[in-house]
Amino acid sequence: MALLSALRLRRHPRSRGRVAVGLLALVAGTLPSMSADAAAPPSGSVSDTAPTTTWNGGPFAVPNVSGTAGTVNCGAPQLCDDYALKVSVPAGYDAGHRLRIDVKWPDSAADFDLYVLDANGREVAAAASSADPETVLLPAVTASYTVRVVPYAPLGDSFRGTASLVANPVDPPPSSAVPPTYGSSSAPDGIKDAHNAGEPSIGVDRATGAAMFQAYTSTLKVTYNSAGTATWQDKSANAADGCPQGSITSLDPILFTDPSTHRTFESQLAGKTALTCYTDDDGGTWTPTGGSGVNSGVDHQTIGGGPFAAGGPGAVSSYRNAVYYCSQDIADASCAVSRDGGLAYGPAVPMYSLLDCGGLHGHVKVAPDGTVYVPNKGCGGNQAVAVSEDNGLTWAVRKNPSSTPGDSDPSVGIGAGGTVYMGYQNSDGTAHVAVSHDRGKTWLYDQNVGAPLGVKNIVFPAVTAGDDSRAAFAFLGTTTGGNYQDTNNFHGVWHLYVATTYDGGQSWVTVDATPTDPVQRGSICTGGTTCGKDRNLLDFIDVTLDARGRVLVAYADGCTGTCATGGAQNYDALASIARQSSGSTLYGAYDAVTGAGTRSPREAGQ
Repeated sequence: MALLSALRLRRHPRSRGRVAVGLLALVAGTLPSMSADAAAPPSGSVSDTAPTTTWNGGPFAVPNVSGTAGTVNCGAPQLCDDYALKVSVPAGYDAGHRLRIDVKWPDSAADFDLYVLDANGREVAAAASSADPETVLLPAVTASYTVRVVPYAPLGDSFRGTASLVANPVDPPPSSAVPPTYGSSSAPDGIKDAHNAGEPSIGVDRATGAAMFQAYTSTLKVTYNSAGTATWQDKSANAADGCPQGSITSLDPILFTDPSTHRTFESQLAGKTALTCYTDDDGGTWTPTGGSGVNSGVDHQTIGGGPFAAGGPGAVSSYRNAVYYCSQDIADASCAVSRDGGLAYGPAVPMYSLLDCGGLHGHVKVAPDGTVYVPNKGCGGNQAVAVSEDNGLTWAVRKNPSSTPGDSDPSVGIGAGGTVYMGYQNSDGTAHVAVSHDRGKTWLYDQNVGAPLGVKNIVFPAVTAGDDSRAAFAFLGTTTGGNYQDTNNFHGVWHLYVATTYDGGQSWVTVDATPTDPVQRGSICTGGTTCGKDRNLLDFIDVTLDARGRVLVAYADGCTGTCATGGAQNYDALASIARQSSGSTLYGAYDAVTGAGTRSPREAGQ
């Protein structure tokens, strides 16, 4: 999430927040003196008639943390373990199958990373997170691979590898609903940070209809007239309007607008604290706050809010809702709650440690009943949500067993009745979403919502919900398969997509929201400090609703000017919003209302 990458603590596109484990292993001084064994056996094969092969490696004594520099080195004393894998299948077999490779180990405190190289030695897939097992999914085609296992923090442990040809899950038919359409607008060049809008966040003041857009140190107010035309204004927090700590510096920018109180918070990460202010008049004036809880983390901050859960301590001021500040601190992630409208926070409470999940997480969301959710892309081999049902006092990690860890943080949206929609990038790069009716304890309807449009790779999942049966899942996607982080060889064209459900997640209708305007050409890197110029979009996009239930997606347009018409990628990051312009919204009460630009009584504050 950071613009300044020195504190990103990432070593590979699939790594996020695991540096501490490797460093602890290096300094612990308790590793046994032993050398690593070669893979046993050193090679194997899978086919349509013999679909599974296994091998073992280790034990390993010496950590190999060379991947922190972006490229893994496999020479003494930092060893790797290579396994030669041959895949032999009939033509067309990949239409119904995929190759799954898993590496697992006994000690949950250890950490191994998984890379797959093609016959030319080029990396085609990687799983270098904190998950156990590490998993990659590849097309089931005839090929020869090197499966490379790297002992990032082995702790004297061994691993077991499995390669299998598995059937693709069968997705339900797409929704028959009329696809919604979207219109985009972008900040004019005179706006500060107009072209520095990587990882934007967005909220809507449902009393005024104004959209509040955050990028780096700039807070922008976007209003729409009756025809849907956007007007952008700079309303950044600064000393002149009441927030002396605003618009100065940022490691991680974030914005949240409470849909029921209409208060907007803008926050800039500053080490183990945050420079935070709020506004109750869409940026006209700002009020400084304490920013975060004591002992908050150094990275990946997020702010959210909503009602307090029943049965516990509630508000201590006239502001009725809870405000949550969550962040990760390398070895764990924590969350603090404010009971006075965000002015001050209680102590930060751990949500999980690295023994449970990867360090970094997605954005915090609060359900109408006060249940708090923070999603994570890698928890013991699955994606999951950290859940608190007692106003942040205690937390439980609840996994989606159908998922595998991905590169981008997942996102949740919560319907009016508490239904949770989790959108995520699966380990094969595809756009998946699942539904829970019991606060993440079980998950239903997990499916690939990009498949109907041929989307093979996505990044930056972002989910919102309105009525309990309606939700939208936004992401950047491309119909080009393969390793989308391969700067030299990946040539996909990326667009903004939005999938919408009107039946509680049983089916989805997916649209290309920018069909004539690509948002990136070529690779997109999500690897933090290991990235080059293709990290122009940074780490996420965001999505929200207005009072009528129209979907608004905040994104950075990375392909502008001649790039948009077929020219070379120019690595821009132009502040942009895609706003729903037709079709049923996420509030069924407005299904019969036409004219996307018409303001409702709710939007007018009546």
